[in-house]
Amino acid sequence: MSSPAVVPDPLHLILGEEELLVERALWAAVGAARAADPEAELRRVKVSELTPPELDEMLSPSLFAEGRVVALEAAQEAGKEIAEAVLSYARQPAEGVILVVVHSGGGRGKNAKELPNALRKLGARVTECNKITKPAEREAFVRDEVRRAGGKIDASGVSALIETVGSDLRELSSAASQLVADTGGKVDDAAVRRYHRGRAEVTGFVVAEKAVTGDRTGALESLRWALQLGVPHVLIADALADAVRTIGRVAAAGRSDPFRLAGELGMPAWKVKKALAQSRGWSSATIADALQVAAALNAEVKGMAADADYALERAVLRVVDLRAAR
Repeated sequence: MSSPAVVPDPLHLILGEEELLVERALWAAVGAARAADPEAELRRVKVSELTPPELDEMLSPSLFAEGRVVALEAAQEAGKEIAEAVLSYARQPAEGVILVVVHSGGGRGKNAKELPNALRKLGARVTECNKITKPAEREAFVRDEVRRAGGKIDASGVSALIETVGSDLRELSSAASQLVADTGGKVDDAAVRRYHRGRAEVTGFVVAEKAVTGDRTGALESLRWALQLGVPHVLIADALADAVRTIGRVAAAGRSDPFRLAGELGMPAWKVKKALAQSRGWSSATIADALQVAAALNAEVKGMAADADYALERAVLRVVDLRAAR
């Protein structure tokens, strides 16, 4: 006797701004729909591009009973009429049509802001996709990605992966999958550094580390190599700013146990340890000057400078000089 077919949820709410997680949640809903109907079609449209009649047409059941997933994106921009039309449909979903509402959690108008709660009350299946900003959340994400790929990773491996790859979730996810495949599933610090040695040597983080430690030759070599290999200007500028900010925060907190400071500052312990060592070459005055350099560089690499390569080199050298000036 065959088991009964699983009926997919007719109404989904994807709530949050973390793009990778939002995209995954959307495709999970599509996958559930296609498990019931392999021919189910996906239609994606921004709420701001729809009128209520167009929405009604998209959500109307097919004459031929064809399955459909309708994804309404950027629902936080919904006006009153569209919001009401969405809720009207959600009260009586059509058979064979899956509605997925993607909402950032904010909203300009009252109707857009209240839409998520109204959909919850109507029984929508909710997937939270909040922005990952805290170090502990990013570390948990890496562990989960390795687990998803069928592997295991220890604490030192997590720290090394974030240090060498950066904070972009898509890149962390890709790196985690590759490492599991390359190592047979057991990921540690040595494995991360072995497989990402070349990449680590050209990231903006390495350029920044050389600069804040006063290594003029190393900083310039790393910067030129990174630019030659196409590392985006903005990533190098962001890394430089992050390095200076981190030294400033750790130095201001005073000498202390790195693990206690990590909890107070919301940083990984390895990052605090590194910043404590780097802060010995800085004063409050030179840190303030370096922060101004980083702020100016941020504007320059985003379009203010005629030559972004030159702007980066000048900023890196200025940070090196500030470190030496103490």
